[in-house]
Amino acid sequence: MSLFALFFGLMSGCFLSVLVGIVGSKRRIGFGWAFLASLLLTPLVGLLLALISDPLPVGTDRGLGCIGTLFGVLGLLFLVAFLFLLLAGGMLVAM
Repeated sequence: MSLFALFFGLMSGCFLSVLVGIVGSKRRIGFGWAFLASLLLTPLVGLLLALISDPLPVGTDRGLGCIGTLFGVLGLLFLVAFLFLLLAGGMLVAM
């Protein structure tokens, strides 16, 4: 398996997790829990959990919605940095 295919697979999974988090932000589960569930399990399971939870009542404001998005973006950045360091360290060991 090439390094590019591994990187593309991980990044597409993270991107799908963010999309699941956005779906969850309009429901009782919220962005953070939907995002975390889809990262730890799979994006499909996270989406099912988000869709099973009840939708928010009309006119309900979540208040701190931007913090969930910030959490998701920072989580993705740290995940990418961790994977880069992991792969770069593995390449150095292999040489």
